[in-house]
Amino acid sequence: MLEVKDLYFSYAKKDLFKGLNLAVKPGLYGLLGKNGAGKSTLLKLMSGELFPHGGECISMGWNASKRVPAMLSEIYYLPEEFDLPAMTGTQYVESYAPFYPKFSMEFFKNCAEEFEIYPGSKLGSMSYGQKKKFMISFGLATWSSILLLDEPTNGLDIPSKSQFRRLAAAGTSDERIILVSTHQVRDMENLIDPIIIVEDGRIIFNYSLEEISSSITFRLADSKPEGEDVIYYEKVLGGYLTAYRSADDDGRALDLEFLFNMAVSRGDELNNIISGGAK
Repeated sequence: MLEVKDLYFSYAKKDLFKGLNLAVKPGLYGLLGKNGAGKSTLLKLMSGELFPHGGECISMGWNASKRVPAMLSEIYYLPEEFDLPAMTGTQYVESYAPFYPKFSMEFFKNCAEEFEIYPGSKLGSMSYGQKKKFMISFGLATWSSILLLDEPTNGLDIPSKSQFRRLAAAGTSDERIILVSTHQVRDMENLIDPIIIVEDGRIIFNYSLEEISSSITFRLADSKPEGEDVIYYEKVLGGYLTAYRSADDDGRALDLEFLFNMAVSRGDELNNIISGGAK
């Protein structure tokens, strides 16, 4: 379980979070938000790399800011940008895997094979994309109870993004939280569920695909949509992508970019439609 309770945090004179609350159970979540919304900062607070100015982050029952060894062995945070030591990938695994009691060498090798990287190579000689794939492989193989990934598909080419989606799905379990922070929503379609959106220092959206589809139907309308059942629409190639207040199995598949824009524009209304204002 991962909990954020009445969280306050600011940079200089800018308040980033003011009383933010969030509870995350096992699953593969997407954390979405605009640049500067605080996604990376929130992951650092959850992992104990930053300390809140008020409130607390509870990771697996521990206060993250205390950074106790038992918690650190159950949480793995991969930032968007990172530095690697002057060693081979194999030496890195030998040095750091012991800190994670559930580390699976077999799963790591499977990830490396899928990503087509050679761990025996020196990390310094790898391209940024290869380094990213190596660190994603290591993070997944830790089988930590909490895995925090910040913009994991940045630096990956199109085939590697597909490989990432397959490996991330294979790395899930009923006891594991994988929280993926990204603004590249197209890369995460058909992977993340539930979806969390942060905006203006607060969580404005936190629902599963099942909750969304039970209240909203997405369709492509030929003409500009009208009526009380219309929640939101955007002009797209071929017509108007539209969200309606209804549950219909014949609707279009969810478009994450469209959902994000709708949540930012109609957050309170969406909250009332999906949960009756409970969140």
